[in-house]
Amino acid sequence: MTKVVVQNGDVDLAIKKFKNKVARSGVPSKLKKKKFYEKPGVKRKNKKKENIKKANRRNRNN
Repeated sequence: MTKVVVQNGDVDLAIKKFKNKVARSGVPSKLKKKKFYEKPGVKRKNKKKENIKKANRRNRNN
């Protein structure tokens, strides 16, 4: 469970911090992936594409 403490009554800052923490935890992307059923073959293909993208990003930064 993600928690944020409101300091000095600054609710806007607390909401901003909360949104950042939720985004970093990966919850929105998990929900997006589980929204529709994906066949196992399609799932493998997408995973392979994602791994290739990650490898390219790592190579580009080095």
